[in-house]
Amino acid sequence: MNVAVTVQPGFVPQRGPQTAFINCPCDIVIFGGARGGGKTHGSLGDFWIHAEDYGEFARGLMVRKTREDLKDTIAAGVTMFGSAAQWKEKGGYFQFLNGAKLYCAYLETDRDAENYQGWSLTRVYVEELTQYGSGSPVFKLLACLRSAHGVPCQMKCTCNPGGPGHHWVKAWVIDLGPFNAVTDPENGLTRVFIPSRLADNPKLLENDPGYINKLKASGSAQLVRAWLEGDWNVIEGAFFPEFNTARHVIPPFVVPDWWTRFRSMDWGSAKPFSIGWWTVVQEDFRLGQHALPRGAIVRYREWYGAQPGRQNEGLKMPAEAVAKGIVTRETHAGARERIAYGVLDPAAFAVISGPSIGETMLRHGAPFRRADNTRVSRDKRMGGWDQVRARLVGDGDGRPMIFFFETCRDLIRTLPMMQHDQHRAEDVDTDGEDHAVDDLRYACLSRPYIQRMGREEDRNPYLIANAFKLHELR
Repeated sequence: MNVAVTVQPGFVPQRGPQTAFINCPCDIVIFGGARGGGKTHGSLGDFWIHAEDYGEFARGLMVRKTREDLKDTIAAGVTMFGSAAQWKEKGGYFQFLNGAKLYCAYLETDRDAENYQGWSLTRVYVEELTQYGSGSPVFKLLACLRSAHGVPCQMKCTCNPGGPGHHWVKAWVIDLGPFNAVTDPENGLTRVFIPSRLADNPKLLENDPGYINKLKASGSAQLVRAWLEGDWNVIEGAFFPEFNTARHVIPPFVVPDWWTRFRSMDWGSAKPFSIGWWTVVQEDFRLGQHALPRGAIVRYREWYGAQPGRQNEGLKMPAEAVAKGIVTRETHAGARERIAYGVLDPAAFAVISGPSIGETMLRHGAPFRRADNTRVSRDKRMGGWDQVRARLVGDGDGRPMIFFFETCRDLIRTLPMMQHDQHRAEDVDTDGEDHAVDDLRYACLSRPYIQRMGREEDRNPYLIANAFKLHELR
């Protein structure tokens, strides 16, 4: 949990958010919102002031996700710094006259972050933070913030709403509220969000008075709201816009024993694994405001193997321990649930040396078969993502064919944040936290079936209706 702290007096800006961004004393500062708010120039200006204050002991690193993205940042720095700093193409840094250096590089993966392990930096700038599907490579750079000369060290990030990292950035800092510094109880670092607006950059509007109209013509209404107003409650480019918590998320109920139950799993070790337990609705019935049609599937339990409080970081549990955890979750009052089948990521059946992960799971009481890993429809065959989308849309009467217990928080959290792959629009951007969504895809492709027979007393509509009551899930 985040613990609120009092911001130092004088922090809230009197001359706009760029002033706050530069003067903010917090360890981590996120400057974001509308496009055109002057965020890149704010970062460059911040280091220039830092360089003037600390001279040769000022060492900065500014990163973007790709080399191509860096070109505009470097060009802006050349224009802004003028004769105060010279760009060194060979070393990839700005050399200031007083000895300060600002390196410009790209950062895409955790491996890229490891290249800076031995560095000592007093400033780290991350441009377009929401382009990172996970915060892992960014957080690794915090270890580089150190100074043997007593220079105060900070990480400062800029971003706009949208992109593969929209949700984790929003949850991590945006939802704290503007100018509300908090301290992370685990590491003692303070972080704060400073909103930027287009109106905060009057020079841009003065030089390009038609810029607002260009933003309004740039795309959907959601994109315009995100870019023009800095609205973080907009999900632009969502891969599954059909998902709606009001339609698809339901309160837990007791699942009748005779309903088909199965499980799906996406394996992970360094990254999270995700296991979903599903049941197939056998008869049309109504649960409060929700009409669950015959043949719909319901995710009634999940196990998401992620480090608490860590973004997209797995538990590194061995397969046998995961299998035992599955058995425990399927055992109630000494009896095991009747699981018709399980489907598992096909990569888990690869044999490199010794038994595969799938074989190990079987030996320890959790049998699986290879899941259908088809992602995109082709050759008249419906792919996994289209199967998921079809169930979200529902039947001809507008009733969804898939539901999620409200206790399945990680799928509910990650499903709406899935984005289109930039190079393959019909597929999900795999840079995002897609583990629970992959296990969902395996479930939809597994051909879940309706039981042909059941005990007459179990099938009695009166008894079924009275079984749908809230209970504490194991």
